[in-house]
Amino acid sequence: MRRSLARALTGGLAVAAVGAVLPLATAVPASADRVIIGGRPVKIADSPWVVALSSRDRFGGTRAGQFCGGVVVAPAKVLTAAHCMGRDVLGAAPKDVRDLRVIAGRERLRGSGGKEVLVRSVRIDPAYEPGGNASDLAVLTLAAGLPEGYVIPPAEPGGSATAPGAPAAVYGWGDTSGSGEYAGALRSVSVTVLADSECEHAYPGGQGDRYEASTMLCAGDLAGGHDACQGDSGGPLVAQGRLIGLVSWGSGCGRAGSPGVYTRIDTSAPLVAEAIGARGPR
Repeated sequence: MRRSLARALTGGLAVAAVGAVLPLATAVPASADRVIIGGRPVKIADSPWVVALSSRDRFGGTRAGQFCGGVVVAPAKVLTAAHCMGRDVLGAAPKDVRDLRVIAGRERLRGSGGKEVLVRSVRIDPAYEPGGNASDLAVLTLAAGLPEGYVIPPAEPGGSATAPGAPAAVYGWGDTSGSGEYAGALRSVSVTVLADSECEHAYPGGQGDRYEASTMLCAGDLAGGHDACQGDSGGPLVAQGRLIGLVSWGSGCGRAGSPGVYTRIDTSAPLVAEAIGARGPR
């Protein structure tokens, strides 16, 4: 059963759901109950490029309206998953969510400090395919720029950061167990970049979901126990100090043989290059 990793609206209430795909079942291995599945708290000062996407109008104030993650790639540009901007998640078009904003520089969602900046516009990758989550990428333009120190550079095509076996880390405020236990503070989990062949074996298509190496990157632990989960969608996968992916989808959370699938950044060159070339609000 596939899970897309956003928190969606149902009847006006925020729930752990998955937009146009099936909701996550609670049949998650007990070994996964420690992980953003298997993770640990981290300081926002050490990862200032991680931001939370928020709408209190849509998701309430319990978690400061957080429903997805994002990553700062230029002072006024944030990347996230395209499916986070869908009607199935937001309950409306992004332009109609008047309080859509990013929360930056704050590790505890209901804490103080940091900045809350309104999103001025949203651009979805024209190649995005909602049915299969190919090119699952959106660029948010902020109403005001964040400090330059919040920016993380993207991976370059063919670099070692995306090579199979490379150690990486994924960040977010999402479900820590696979059963709706959301983190109040930022967490990270260590994962390993996997070979495309391993991901194609895990997600061959047919009656299930298909991994497409041209726009996707696979990472995790084939034995299970280390993964992203609901609420982490759009958050960063980082290796060697560079952004290599965005949390996109997978099967369950932390399941053996079902690694996490990420939007591949080094093949999203035109849209990402456009974003990082913009050094202020446009």
